[in-house]
Amino acid sequence: MPKRILEGLVVSDKGDKTVVVKVERTILHPVLKKTVRKSKRYHAHDENNAYKTGESIRIIECAPKSKLKTWEVLPREAN
Repeated sequence: MPKRILEGLVVSDKGDKTVVVKVERTILHPVLKKTVRKSKRYHAHDENNAYKTGESIRIIECAPKSKLKTWEVLPREAN
């Protein structure tokens, strides 16, 4: 099964080698038929502490690295 890739905003970089990423989704409400924004926070492994609060990043699923971390930050693409 392919690994999921999500895009979100770094909301915390206080942990060592860890960032907290907020991922927002839009869904259609089943009864009201309105578009609703839902968000979830993921703890992701950042080996080099390269990302800071406010940056937009992509994360990918990985094997569990700790109790909360099951995601890794995808490195920036070289331009």
